[in-house]
Amino acid sequence: MRINKKIFILLIIILMIIIGVFIYKNMIKNSKFGNNMSSQEIVDYILNINSYKANVTVQVNSNKNKNKYILNQEYNTENGNIQEVIEPANIQGVRIIKKDGNLKIENTSLNLATIFENYQGLENNGLDLNSFIDNYKNCDKANFEENDTEIIMKTKNNNENKYVENKILYINKETRLPTKLIIEDNNKNITINIQYNEVELN
Repeated sequence: MRINKKIFILLIIILMIIIGVFIYKNMIKNSKFGNNMSSQEIVDYILNINSYKANVTVQVNSNKNKNKYILNQEYNTENGNIQEVIEPANIQGVRIIKKDGNLKIENTSLNLATIFENYQGLENNGLDLNSFIDNYKNCDKANFEENDTEIIMKTKNNNENKYVENKILYINKETRLPTKLIIEDNNKNITINIQYNEVELN
């Protein structure tokens, strides 16, 4: 009788383990499928972000030289768009803040600030992600393509600046995060290359 009771308890334990493993595998399977968004869903996700933070390396190409910058970027509806220079050291701490049609340039190291009200050149700044998103949403020719690892979103700038005519955003399919933003002139030469070192989307 005792042996039968022990066997019965052992069978219940084995059955519970089997059920537990089955449930665990189903949870893993469902979570993987949950992360397998379609390419269109990833594009829609990017187009509908409410805020983001990023550390970027920006290379600006001109006819005579190439300049490299490291910036911290932040965008949200409360504070607007903020870009702060990390490198080069001689302009470290310079912040460019765009909000409600105004442009504010401040130097946190020297505690100086200048405000340009109703600044009309805000739309010309193509360095931030939300500018790309605005262009994409308002461009009839905006489209995307994909390869095995990336989604490539393409749009045209909304102004007549020939040096920033085309914008191309690369998104990692697995992480759903931007990896780089390329800006081209009207001859498809790269004028600005933005590499996303770290990025957090909300």
